[in-house]
Amino acid sequence: MDNAERGALAEYLVACALDVSDNVRINWDSYDLLSRDGVRIEVKSSGYLQSWGQNKLSRLTFGIQPTFGWENSTNTYSDEKKRQSDIYVFCVHKHTDFDTVNPLDTSQWEFYLLLTADLDEKVGMQKRITLSSLINIGAVKCRYGEIKEKVDELIKRAE
Repeated sequence: MDNAERGALAEYLVACALDVSDNVRINWDSYDLLSRDGVRIEVKSSGYLQSWGQNKLSRLTFGIQPTFGWENSTNTYSDEKKRQSDIYVFCVHKHTDFDTVNPLDTSQWEFYLLLTADLDEKVGMQKRITLSSLINIGAVKCRYGEIKEKVDELIKRAE
């Protein structure tokens, strides 16, 4: 339920869905996952429930700020500030009941996919975005078992 742990779990769930869970995760690399076809994927997560006491459910927001990408293989930063991936997968832990919450249950998650080019075009250098804004700019919603198919469809559309 902790934000950092939820983010790592979300990356793992997406990696498993894309069949790339055998890759070693490098915490500060420019993007989170690399598909078998060389597609760079950024995974973001948010959830209504938190590990601390809450008076109300959390508002779903995601960090999307452009960065100077760090390349592990060369230990250098890029010269251009931009979003480093080809596609974003926004993972929403949608469950709202503390008594039955289980982040390992993929039915408690929703996934929203968006090409980075579309994000760049529609929000420019914006640093954060809400779930409702993602939906308004065309993020594709899917369930866990549909992630690979939807990622493949988006990449084909971009080609």
